Amino acid sequence: MSKTSQQNTTAETNGVSVIFTQAHTSGLQQVPQLVPVSPGGGGKATPPSKQGKKNSALDRNSDEYRQRRERNNMAVKKSRLKSKQKAQDTLQRVNQLKEENERLEAKIKLLTKELSVLKDLFLEHAHNFTDSVQPVGTESTPTNPDGTGQ
Repeated sequence: MSKTSQQNTTAETNGVSVIFTQAHTSGLQQVPQLVPVSPGGGGKATPPSKQGKKNSALDRNSDEYRQRRERNNMAVKKSRLKSKQKAQDTLQRVNQLKEENERLEAKIKLLTKELSVLKDLFLEHAHNFTDSVQPVGTESTPTNPDGTGQ
């Protein structure tokens, strides 16, 4: 079993520091790590997806720049109009629901009043009906003079 050596050397490639370590004395092994190369050390390393791209912004006077700006301006305008339309639709729906709610509340009030009147009529009728009907045990049956009951 050989000793593992932890001798580190670094090399800089495209803003990425590559750390070389010696493992089991078999040679150098590359272990890439994103380490900022700037002397301040406070910045972020450039991700690999953006390393190959040039940081050249399009010239503001170029045709391609103008076309991109025009397309972006149209997209922004379309998005804002869509958002405005959605807000108007929502407001209209809210107003419709408020009106429907008011109609339904008025209908509830009317039906509650009607139910109360019908209950009163029913109770009055039931009270009158019970007053006119005598209980079964207290009914008097007319008896014939001969005492037969019929």
